Amino acid sequence: MHQRFVQPLRIAIQWCYLLFMLYLGIRFAQFVHYFRAGGTTSFVPRPAAIEGFLPISGLLGIKGWLAHGDINPIHPAAVVIFLAIIGVSLLFKRSFCSWICPVGTISELLWKTGFRTLRRNIRLPHWLDVLLRGIKYLLLAFFLVSILWQMPNTAVSAFIYSDYHKVADVRLLAFFQSPSVGAVAFILILALLSIPVRNAFWRYLCPYGALLGLISTLSPLKVTRSHQQCVSCGACTQVCPAYLPVMAKERMHSPECIGCWRCISHCRASGALDMKLTGGRLAISGILFAILVVAGFWGGTLVGKLTGNWQTSITLADYARLLGK
Repeated sequence: MHQRFVQPLRIAIQWCYLLFMLYLGIRFAQFVHYFRAGGTTSFVPRPAAIEGFLPISGLLGIKGWLAHGDINPIHPAAVVIFLAIIGVSLLFKRSFCSWICPVGTISELLWKTGFRTLRRNIRLPHWLDVLLRGIKYLLLAFFLVSILWQMPNTAVSAFIYSDYHKVADVRLLAFFQSPSVGAVAFILILALLSIPVRNAFWRYLCPYGALLGLISTLSPLKVTRSHQQCVSCGACTQVCPAYLPVMAKERMHSPECIGCWRCISHCRASGALDMKLTGGRLAISGILFAILVVAGFWGGTLVGKLTGNWQTSITLADYARLLGK
């Protein structure tokens, strides 16, 4: 059964999350402005989900949790969201990158715009592509070794409870509100490169994506090709945003697969490509996959809320002290 409806559904989910995250950003900016203005503006409660933009804090929180047995109360939502994303990647491939991540949404918009304008996307030579892809794994190794291996537990706790870490989200907001010349130049260059090159950021530079890709290789769900049904048209390989040789594989194990369903949606032979569980016998539909991805991510955050690991313990008086400086 052809499943072309999956792409409009996936794009709709992408944009819903992007708009929601913009809404969170606006609410958080209003929260910060209240304190910056000395309490003269209307108070807006801090949206805890803004901590989803603090993956390093989430990683630090996980180490602290493993060391001390509880999730720190400073940025607990960062830990919960980080674990929810890990869980989604473990179960449903690297789908966070292609269904939820706002950077992935913007990146896909850029390369599709480039394809419509230039009638093609530039593909780098294989040796250069492999070399550049190694950058994100080097960055990932740096963060994992620095935090999980080299950083003592006492240093982790001291950092988590420091004033510097307490306002990590505020400093991130300041970065976007008043970026430096160098930051603007980097973002512009990356955006320009993302027009002719498919998903330049997550393909070459995103350590978060590298981690999720490695974890996703353990997922029981993978794109699976049927030799009997396949007509070897090559459409699946052609539309893959990661340039994976889908037509040449029986089962796609690559950490570069982002679970976007483009290959399955564009397959010209019904039944030739499916998202199947380990064993290759049970296939799931696109609508079920979408429900599972969204429910997995949302359900993970719900567990955090129900267990009391969501709202920060930083008081309004603390924020007044920290932001009124």
